[in-house]
Amino acid sequence: MPPASVLRATLEYDGGHYRGWQSQMNARTVQGELLRACREVLDKDVKINGAGRTDAGVHAFAQVASIHGARVKAADLGKLRQDLNDRLPPDIHVLRLAVAASSFHARHDAKERVYRYRISRRRTAFGKRYVYWVKDRLDASAMQAAADLFVGRHDFGSFCENAEGHDSTLVEVAFARVETPPDAPDLILFRIGGSHFLWKMVRRLTGTLLEVGRGRLDLAGVLALLAARSPKPAEWTAPPSGLFLESVTYPGDPPPPAIDPYRPGF
Repeated sequence: MPPASVLRATLEYDGGHYRGWQSQMNARTVQGELLRACREVLDKDVKINGAGRTDAGVHAFAQVASIHGARVKAADLGKLRQDLNDRLPPDIHVLRLAVAASSFHARHDAKERVYRYRISRRRTAFGKRYVYWVKDRLDASAMQAAADLFVGRHDFGSFCENAEGHDSTLVEVAFARVETPPDAPDLILFRIGGSHFLWKMVRRLTGTLLEVGRGRLDLAGVLALLAARSPKPAEWTAPPSGLFLESVTYPGDPPPPAIDPYRPGF
């Protein structure tokens, strides 16, 4: 039998039927489903860590998980991936499996995480589960000006759930972009990359940008939320349907591939 190793798994999922990524007692989660499948195929003692603890209802294009304690040969990874997918529900899919360094940890070693939030300016039958339809007129350029204020190292205590429960609410944001794809003028993408993200942070930043886009909040108001903690962003929390974990990168990784803005259906 081969020695125990660490595997790096990349997976996509529709989070609509799950109580988030992290395993919970008496709740269906993505990590719980993956762990069940791994223990059926590999070993009862395997453990799994995810790069991002996505909230209930949040989706992922490329979540990364480290599977610890797997006994498998590199040559058998293709069959293992097939066996896992055969045991996973159809809304969770393992895209890639690779043998990682013995010290690899999906969460601790991640260099950057990128999230995207999809906002629809029109009603859509096919994309309803994967966008937030906003009927109000939105000023995307004003939203971008506000998003620029998020870049850098800031205290995002106003924008997270249970700020006191975090070890720190300081986050380094590498970029924050409000994009309207040329071929999809009714779709707005808010994409943000950073070292890590706090609980509900991206959804509350999105809600704040929407208030700016509607003309109800100005840039001075956004700066005030960064300067001192406020309960207001909690009232603007965008629903989970439009949020996707887009990519997770590690030292030495190539840039992640671009994702079609229409994906999934719009």
